[in-house]
Amino acid sequence: MALKLGLNLGYWGIGPAGEDAVEVVKAAEAAGFESAWAAESYGSDVVSVLAWLAARTETINLGAAIMQVPARPPAAAAMAGATIDKLSGGRFMFGFGPSGPQVSEGWYGVPYPKPWGRTREYVEVVREIVAREGPLDHQGEHYQLPLPGGEGKALKLNFHPLRDRIPVFLGAIGRKSVELAAEIADGWIPIFFSVDAFEDTWGEHLEAGFAKGGRSRADLEVSPSLQVAIDGDQEAAKSVVKAGLVLYFGGMGSKKTNFYVDLAHRFGFGEVADEVQRRFQDGDRDGAFQAMPDEIVEATSLVGTEAEVAERIERFREAGIDRLICSPVHVDRGEQLHTLQRLAALTG
Repeated sequence: MALKLGLNLGYWGIGPAGEDAVEVVKAAEAAGFESAWAAESYGSDVVSVLAWLAARTETINLGAAIMQVPARPPAAAAMAGATIDKLSGGRFMFGFGPSGPQVSEGWYGVPYPKPWGRTREYVEVVREIVAREGPLDHQGEHYQLPLPGGEGKALKLNFHPLRDRIPVFLGAIGRKSVELAAEIADGWIPIFFSVDAFEDTWGEHLEAGFAKGGRSRADLEVSPSLQVAIDGDQEAAKSVVKAGLVLYFGGMGSKKTNFYVDLAHRFGFGEVADEVQRRFQDGDRDGAFQAMPDEIVEATSLVGTEAEVAERIERFREAGIDRLICSPVHVDRGEQLHTLQRLAALTG
């Protein structure tokens, strides 16, 4: 089975930006990658980046990984998605997630309680708008459109979208959020992914979601986000992966709430994650980096020789994974392009 390949641009300042991003996306497009994905947190935004790439590319699909739910009302997300989809000739894919409490409340000023209930409704509203079957009238727990008792009226999108259903992916790693993805989404994007721990970590939650939604495994495109480096300077590539994990364990949350540390416990790296988080939050970032073993890099990325990466790709095929959304982590541009080309050859 051929695996679909996606290119993950990530955030500006970490992944490529501007003309550098265009160069890498065009190289991926030429190599046969199916999609390119952009991220947002509290810097570069998904909508602007993907709209810009729509004009600079021809065939590659353009995905949001992810559009943060607290960043914009669902109507704004639907408008942006339908617009990019039309501009690109039907190449856009939604990706949604609620972010975390630090970003939602600290950056967007949006309360975080019930994040996945809000995300469920958000997806419902977006799909209703894109379907354009009539004026929008949604009276839910989190979104009331039109607002009751006001002067608003039910409206519908004032242009015909190219497609009346645009694929919706959810970025999720927790038990209930993965269940929701299996229940309602067209695709699922887990970040910090171990194919060897896939079934034990998420299998029962996927099955619960499929049962709730009256769906099957074939209804969900499983598309993990992975860091990749084939050949080249392996030690430098491993250092990039470790630095990213240090940030996720130490800086993407608080001692009380960190979804990535929780997931590391489920992967069997709980003691590592706890130690990295402790050192990072004590201000010892070098110590946090030193506490990260090579084993966690091997478990959660595709870094190695071509033969080693080829062997691991077979495990993804055997696990029924549909798409790999890949971030080349070599520093050297030539090595990055080598990784893209060899990945395309290995997954074709």
